Amino acid sequence: MAAGEIERHLMIVIGGTGDLMRRKLLPAMRRLTQEGRLRGKTIILASGRRATFDDGSYRDWAHEALEEAGLPPGAEDSGWCKECLHYESVGDQQPEDFERLKRRIEETEREHDLPGNRIFYMATPPGAFIHTVERLGEAGLSSGPGWTRVVIEKPFGDDLDSARELNERIHRHFSEQQIYRIDHYLGKETVQNLLTFRFANVLFDSVWNRDRIASVEITVAEELGVGERAGFYDSVGALRDMVQNHMTQLLTITAMEHPTQFEADAIRDEKVKVLRSLAPLDPSQAIFGQYAAGEVEGESVPGYLDEEGVAEGSQTESYVALRAYVQNWRWQGVPFVLRTGKRMPEKLTEIVINFRCPALALFQRHPEATVRANALVITLQPDEGFDLRFEVKAPRDPLRMVTQNLSFRYDEAFEELPDAYETLLVDIAEGDQTLFVRSDEVEEAWRLYTPLLVNRPLVHPYPAGTMGPPEAERILIPRGEACPI
Repeated sequence: MAAGEIERHLMIVIGGTGDLMRRKLLPAMRRLTQEGRLRGKTIILASGRRATFDDGSYRDWAHEALEEAGLPPGAEDSGWCKECLHYESVGDQQPEDFERLKRRIEETEREHDLPGNRIFYMATPPGAFIHTVERLGEAGLSSGPGWTRVVIEKPFGDDLDSARELNERIHRHFSEQQIYRIDHYLGKETVQNLLTFRFANVLFDSVWNRDRIASVEITVAEELGVGERAGFYDSVGALRDMVQNHMTQLLTITAMEHPTQFEADAIRDEKVKVLRSLAPLDPSQAIFGQYAAGEVEGESVPGYLDEEGVAEGSQTESYVALRAYVQNWRWQGVPFVLRTGKRMPEKLTEIVINFRCPALALFQRHPEATVRANALVITLQPDEGFDLRFEVKAPRDPLRMVTQNLSFRYDEAFEELPDAYETLLVDIAEGDQTLFVRSDEVEEAWRLYTPLLVNRPLVHPYPAGTMGPPEAERILIPRGEACPI
């Protein structure tokens, strides 16, 4: 089947009573049905450990989930739940449980006259991925009458060795063409638009290189602390939770060469080339931090070590800043600065392209004519859009420069942007793997960051409500400084 077509299929959600299903998948599938994109195409069979659920009680549970998500259930919603939602318990996930699941899948396909196309969505904790995939394979569910696809949420391992093992054991039962590794950041419209922005606009494509660009900054700042995720987060940290996946994907899309065509493997080939071109990280150019008590938007908040679920004396990082270098002809010598942290002053995801300073001999006789380098600011959230910062002459004498913006905002030009999961669910149904992470991408990213996990940098404290520890200043790029005359 060519990507772009959606054939009728059954989506089996393993972990169908969990938080991911409740908060993200059910609302996304309901909205896609309301919009007509999946209407008549998708039947859902949720599977979980709860033996007390049947079809009716699961539909009641789904009603509550949709209401919580701001989709008040009405007559149309009741019809959708009754028509599309089913439930089958897998108990303790023993072989006989998956044999029973297989029979229910076949019964549901006969009931709805489906052609045997299947999506298995792993909405389970990461530790259950391998076990579940192996049970599916042993039950003969890795292939069927139609196509079969398996969806895996990040994290894809927690270091290079575990990522390799995960890939190897999944590949025993599913081919790479069947596997859809979800990084929900890639489903954001603004991230996808980076490809169009770069390759459809010769104005920017022609200056996207070391001759015109001095540095690239990628920032993912979060106001919130670890909250209810404290126990999980304390075993993971910011490098695993944010840098190795989301931020590295943004780096590869920003730095990649032109793909030979606009299709999945051509794009993913270029992303892998970027990862293979990255120089080994210099530990002196990586700063770890951990938030201490402070104020965020005027409210006092506890430090990381005071959060419930965090181990006493934990050295888990809630902040990472590092410099990376892509060693190829386009980017040689250009620093890519990645920075992320929790309990920062605002929620913000942006990519800043800092251009080089112009030749300033023209303005040497005008001491008031301070010139600053141009910058392109790509905001991915929350105020999605682009800002091009450039210099203009202020009115009257003496000659004086002022920085102005050319701005574009998505909410001014388009309707509400779709949720990332809506985009990715449609792509899975269409068989389009462009926005999904390939096995070699996973392993190359872990190859880059595993040395920092083995020889961890010192963790520096920073007050909540600030942009990170002072020690990070030496590797960050100063903003808005005047060009030397």
